[in-house]
Amino acid sequence: MDYEAVLFDCDGVLVETPDKTQLAEAMARVQRQFELSEPPEQMVADFFRGNLSSITDRCESAGIDRETFCAEAAREAVQAQLTEIRSGVRVAYADIDAVRKVTQPMGVISDNHPRVLSFLLRRFDLTSQFETVRGCRFTPADLECQKPNPQNIQAAMETLGAESALYVGDREIDVAAAHNAGIDSVLLRREAVTESEIDVAPTHVVSSLWDLLDIVSRHR
Repeated sequence: MDYEAVLFDCDGVLVETPDKTQLAEAMARVQRQFELSEPPEQMVADFFRGNLSSITDRCESAGIDRETFCAEAAREAVQAQLTEIRSGVRVAYADIDAVRKVTQPMGVISDNHPRVLSFLLRRFDLTSQFETVRGCRFTPADLECQKPNPQNIQAAMETLGAESALYVGDREIDVAAAHNAGIDSVLLRREAVTESEIDVAPTHVVSSLWDLLDIVSRHR
């Protein structure tokens, strides 16, 4: 199969993942503001894994408007990440130059906030490489579209006018999202994991973005 487009997750693939401690501190501020008892780490997990049912239950139990809660949590999560990026703590991976050599149209599909994605791409001079970027604003509607929901992958393919594509991610949920969208996947294993951690078999497995070039060159 020829790949008419190549799509990428962002965190863990193009750039380093957000610092969990910083995100937990951001959510602790939200916790205090709304007088919640849940651990901040659980709140981080709920947003970045799209656990809308947990968020909904939390808001209903506390008598909090869900939209207001999500908006404040999004604001804190975005600010924590922007501060981290500006400080130089969070950087692009050394193999990012491989992406610049891909000749197919490219896009970014991430469960992170669009404002963070835009800032990251500008920061590392990647904006011009991608024709479409889709993220999650952490609103209830957007959380429902997080991976493994294939909606954002399919929307990106439609924008690029591609009937076939390859999705590059570093987690099981990325592979599942590609599978649900009916496209091939690349699992980027920057660190060793056991096979039992992967429930959905990826089409390709690589240890570096440089390995991706051989795959896309054979499918164009």
